[in-house]
Amino acid sequence: MEKARRDIRALSLDELRHFFTSHSAPAFKGDQVYEWLWRKGAHNFLGMTNLSKSHRSLLEEYFVIHHIAVDQLQRSDDGTIKNAIRLHDGYLVESVLIPTDTRSTACVSSQVGCSLDCHFCATAKLKRMRNLNPDEIYDQVVEIDKQSQLYYNRPLTNIVFMGMGEPLMNYKNTLAAIDKITSPDGLGMSPKRITVSTSGITKIIREISEQNPKFKLAVSLHSAIEETRNRLMPFTKSFPLDQLLEALKYWYDKTKSKITFEVVVWKGINDKQADIDALVFYCKQVPSKVNLIEYNAIGDDQFVQATPMAISAYTTALKDNRISVTVRRSRGKDIDAACGQLANKNH
Repeated sequence: MEKARRDIRALSLDELRHFFTSHSAPAFKGDQVYEWLWRKGAHNFLGMTNLSKSHRSLLEEYFVIHHIAVDQLQRSDDGTIKNAIRLHDGYLVESVLIPTDTRSTACVSSQVGCSLDCHFCATAKLKRMRNLNPDEIYDQVVEIDKQSQLYYNRPLTNIVFMGMGEPLMNYKNTLAAIDKITSPDGLGMSPKRITVSTSGITKIIREISEQNPKFKLAVSLHSAIEETRNRLMPFTKSFPLDQLLEALKYWYDKTKSKITFEVVVWKGINDKQADIDALVFYCKQVPSKVNLIEYNAIGDDQFVQATPMAISAYTTALKDNRISVTVRRSRGKDIDAACGQLANKNH
């Protein structure tokens, strides 16, 4: 019976060195393999040309490389590219390249499906099948970087963890992937160009704060009124607004990094003056800024994009209170690549 081969990218550099020394080979061979895996994005052992044939055969005997594959690529009229990513076990996730005149942003997934139950999000309707491994998250970034260079003649400039899944429900693998993305041994990207978006898992926000991370934190808030927030995202009953605020204050105290609050405004749900006043008050409690995000329909009639007048009322109130606010227009809606639309619809 053939022995089970381990995914080689689960090994640290020290473990790779030890593997070679335990097979009577020099430790630096581990360094060469590590570079092939992370900096050069090798998909197989055959292409590791500075290793002897016997060493490549040795790797083949003990290990596999579970690389992702782009199952389908769709291009939007606005230039956005959506990838259906096939994982080694057959599961699919989606990741998106969002280009503008000055930047290329990768929107990456952290779970197959989602652990949460946000009523307005198509991804939340998918059952969470499993967490993504660090290399599967890393591979999405590498793939989108290649696409950015191919189609837009520039490298990736930003990464947002706003794809499928709740990153903080897979925080160990998410942090390990960020470590590789920002490491000189990996992609060498600045952590300041990475944003992790969470629905507000307070315990994990506190835990991560202890590590003094350099990436940015965004919180999908949608309402600073408890009852409204719970109705939109039932799981938030476990993470009330006052607890979230304390965790965010702790984050700022440790990192000195402003929090971004993401708010989708819906007609008749959170478009009244009371909703605006509650958000302004909440934002004043911790250094923060607000992204007002255009709603992307998922076929549920109870959710309708708010009027321009309601959005304007939000922006005016926030600016009057010296809270930075940006209105984010959706990209890739025609291919279901916009925020909240990732649901493997074509598969």
